[in-house]
Amino acid sequence: MLEHLELFFRSIFVDNMVFAVFLGMCSYLAVSKKVSTAVGLGAAVIFVLGVTVPLNWLLDQYLLQEGALVWLGPEYADYDLGFLSFILFIATIATMVQLVEIVVEKFSPSLYNSLGIFLPLIAVNCAILGGSLFMQAREIPNIGLALNYGISSGIGWFLAILAIAAIREKIRYSNVPAPLRGLGITFIITGLMGIGFQSFGGMLTGDNEPPEEAQTTTVETKEDKKIKKEIEDKEKAISYNEAINK
Repeated sequence: MLEHLELFFRSIFVDNMVFAVFLGMCSYLAVSKKVSTAVGLGAAVIFVLGVTVPLNWLLDQYLLQEGALVWLGPEYADYDLGFLSFILFIATIATMVQLVEIVVEKFSPSLYNSLGIFLPLIAVNCAILGGSLFMQAREIPNIGLALNYGISSGIGWFLAILAIAAIREKIRYSNVPAPLRGLGITFIITGLMGIGFQSFGGMLTGDNEPPEEAQTTTVETKEDKKIKKEIEDKEKAISYNEAINK
C-alpha cells in the first residue's frame, strides 16, 4: 500500500511529466488558453496513459524482454524482441487515442472541435510515450503499479495544464510587459511552477533521522567523554591519596 502511495504522489509532484522532464509541452502550451479545453484534453491524457501503460507493461513482460517468450516453450527462451518496443508501444497508444477520438466526437462535439488537431496528436504526444518508456526503464514489478503509474502520471499532466490554463485566463487582465506577452510569460510561470512542484520531493525523500555516520560520530563522542571522565576521576583519586600520604 505504501509503495502504491509513494509512486502515486511521486509521479504527480516530483516526477511530473511537464515540470520535471518537460514532456508534452506542445499541447501543454497550445491547448491551455481555456480551462474548459484544458480539462477535456487532460481527461483524455489520463485515460490514454491509464490504459496504455499497463497494456505496454504486459507487452514488455510477456513479449519484448529477453526471455519473455519462454511461455511459448523453452526453445524461445533466448529470443529478445526489445528492438520492437517503440513500434508496439506507439501502436498501442495510437489505438487508444483513436478510441478516445471516436468517443469525444460522439458525445462532446464542442470539445472535439475546440481540441482540434491536438486530440489525434495525443498519439505522438511525447508524454504518452514517455509514460510507457519510464515504466519500462524503472522496471515496475507488477501490473497494479503500472496502472497506478499510468493514472498518476496522467493526473500530474492534467494538473499542470489545468493550472497554467487558469493562470493564463486571469493573466489576460494583468499588465504584462509587451515583450513577455504570450509564450514568454507562460514559460516563466511554467518554470516557477516547476520549482514549486519539485519542492514536494522533500515530502517523499526527507528524513528526520540523522545519517548513520553522524550517529556513529555521536556515539564515539559520548564514549570518549566517558573514558576521559574516568581518567580524570582516577587522576583525582591518585592525587588525593598522594596528598594524604604526604
